[in-house]
Amino acid sequence: MKLLVINGPNLNFLGIREKEVYGNQDYQFLLSLISEKAKKENITIEPFQSNCEGQIIDRIQEAYFDGTQGIIINPGAFTHYSYAIRDALASMDMPKIEVHISNVHKREEFRNVSVTAPVCTGQVVGLGLHGYILAVDAILNMIQ
Repeated sequence: MKLLVINGPNLNFLGIREKEVYGNQDYQFLLSLISEKAKKENITIEPFQSNCEGQIIDRIQEAYFDGTQGIIINPGAFTHYSYAIRDALASMDMPKIEVHISNVHKREEFRNVSVTAPVCTGQVVGLGLHGYILAVDAILNMIQ
C-alpha cells in the first residue's frame, strides 16, 4: 500500500515559525514520525512538501498514475483559497484526509474556511503532529 503526505507552504519551517502554535518539533521530526508509522504498518508513505501551488497540484495529479491509494494533505495557507488544489483533489477517487496541526477553528476568522475540506474524505485539526498518524490510521481503515 502506498500513501502520499503532502505538506504545503511553510510546513518545512516547523520548529522555527510560531512555536506557540505549531510546537517545537521540526519538519525532520515530522518526517521521522511518518517514516516510523510506515514501517510499523508495513506500507509506503511518501512525503512531499512545497511552497508552490503548482508543484502541489502536479504531485496530486502524479498520484493518479503512481499507485497511490490515499492522500493526507496539509495545504497550509492554500487551504483557505486554492480552488486549483481543491479541484485537483476532487479529481482523485481515493481517500483524502486534510490535516491541520493547530485548531484552525479557534484561530483567525479567515482560517475557519477550508475550500479543500469539502472534497476530502475527512479532516483532522488541532491534534498536533499526531494528527498525521491519525490520518494514516483513518485511511488504512477505509482501504482495508
